[in-house]
Amino acid sequence: MFTGIVEELGEVTAVEKLGDSSRFRLRGPVVTEGAGHGDSIAVNGVCLTVVEFGDGEFTADVMEETLKRSSLGALEVGSRVNLERPMAVGGRLGGHIVQGHVDGTGTILSRTPSENWEIVKVSLPPELTRYVVEKGSITVDGVSLTVVDAGPDYFTISLIPTTLALTTLGLKQPGDPVNLEVDVIAKYVERLLGARGQEDPK
Repeated sequence: MFTGIVEELGEVTAVEKLGDSSRFRLRGPVVTEGAGHGDSIAVNGVCLTVVEFGDGEFTADVMEETLKRSSLGALEVGSRVNLERPMAVGGRLGGHIVQGHVDGTGTILSRTPSENWEIVKVSLPPELTRYVVEKGSITVDGVSLTVVDAGPDYFTISLIPTTLALTTLGLKQPGDPVNLEVDVIAKYVERLLGARGQEDPK
């Protein structure tokens, strides 16, 4: 489980294509401190398993399903990525509950700078629209954010200087893809209410 509070701006140092999967090597001295084989690290909001690690870098295998559902397939050597270790039990939940299971991808539609922040508009896949509400939470490339405006096929987020400086969201341009994870609680509520409606009335 993650919180969507990015710990480090990392970098892809190697990409190896392995048929229908890929192996990535990523640099992240902070997130690899104390890391072990089999540990989880979120990369742009995608929960990946550490295969190898050392010298401030780690390697992770990305299967076909993950490549299809996320934007990780577009990463190349030199790409910057958001990195986060799992939340420690007993720690503060600074963002919201994030699983690292990407629900879909969106595209940066526009950026509107202001004096002390920036409004970013992101496209929203139709199947995710019902989970996104004004003032609700959403994870964009692994960053926990508050929805400013929820439209029929888009949403907007307001980025403060810290987010712009310390995550890849300060680098993304219109047309760039981003990974999206909606609030898992909303999905559970929907499923439970649906099941309740299908119960035998007898």
